[in-house]
Amino acid sequence: MGVYANTVSVTQFSIAGDIPKDDQFQWFSQKLAGRGFQSIENSSDESSEGWTHVDRPDDAHFETPSDFWRDNYVVFSLRKDQRKIPAAVLKSHAAREEGAFLAQHPNLRRTPKNKREEIKELVQMRLLTKCLPVPSSVDVVWDQKSNILNLYSLGTKVIERFEDVFRKSFEGFSPLIVHPFARARMMLEGAMLDKLEAANQAGSDAVLAMIRDNQWLGWDFMLWLLQRGVNGEGEFKVCRPGHFTAGESFSAWIDDRIQLQGGGEEGGIQKVTVSGSQDSYLEAISALKGGKRITSATIYMEKDENPWKLTLKGDTFGLASFKCPQVRIERDATVEEMSERESVFYERMYLMEQGIQLFDSLFKEFLNERLSDAWNVRLQTIQLWLDGKETE
Repeated sequence: MGVYANTVSVTQFSIAGDIPKDDQFQWFSQKLAGRGFQSIENSSDESSEGWTHVDRPDDAHFETPSDFWRDNYVVFSLRKDQRKIPAAVLKSHAAREEGAFLAQHPNLRRTPKNKREEIKELVQMRLLTKCLPVPSSVDVVWDQKSNILNLYSLGTKVIERFEDVFRKSFEGFSPLIVHPFARARMMLEGAMLDKLEAANQAGSDAVLAMIRDNQWLGWDFMLWLLQRGVNGEGEFKVCRPGHFTAGESFSAWIDDRIQLQGGGEEGGIQKVTVSGSQDSYLEAISALKGGKRITSATIYMEKDENPWKLTLKGDTFGLASFKCPQVRIERDATVEEMSERESVFYERMYLMEQGIQLFDSLFKEFLNERLSDAWNVRLQTIQLWLDGKETE
């Protein structure tokens, strides 16, 4: 699911570092080309990884602005080609070679260890030359205006690979994942930011610690949104900057799929998944009353009859299956394919940024309540809901 898809999965990063004010094209071109992808089709190398064009994955030269420049966006892909020899194939071919070796040395009952390793290595090299590499790529969009970078993947290994290649390509720059606490820091200031910092449960600013020790943000946010939607409080106001005007109304609610997790009676972690459109949420309520927390949920947002949908990962705030309104580009026989793809890109980014503006508005409204005395009232309302009692 790349940048052109209507449904994507996105991990967001803030980029720490100062981009040069002059000759930015030349700077980006050199950085990306310096770690450009190198083909291994005509070699025996097992893998190769580097940057390529989004529109031409075999091209890694970045010579002209049209290759990767879209107004305030820098657009590129991380490509990895990997050769993999099935273990059974390697074992079979190595066994044949060992058999041939023992036939030439009848005085040996078995192949010596060092010889076995040598045979395995030679067989592996021979098979690699016959094995075509399998390509995979993930798209990247770096917004220079906001200094937010979108990586179109939630995979842990992909994220680790991206961070490693990015740091090697852009020395002195650090991609910092926008986890829940980092997102909250970006939205608050003054006294509210002080309250957020006072609620920080992490012992250090290390990303893993910030994610692990502040899971309460995701838990409480999704519980808050679920209860509000069920009780008819699903109307919200835009309160974050973006394409929509502040104060405009939109609706949001949780439905379709909810995952909960918590300790069981006999110890260990138990998971519960509630799927399908819900009316009374009896299964989810039962799990919540049993002490489980919402760890993932599908969030719907709607404005002016345009729908957005995403599955929120509560610990990292990864945006899975993020679906925006359908992109409709009028086809014209006189319009070149590349021009049409650029039009699709701009429309996709516009719609995705609208969805993220709505999501951020939801999160900020939650933070304003969660970090104030109003949260005690909300907790009472939530408890009445869980107990099946009417709220006024």
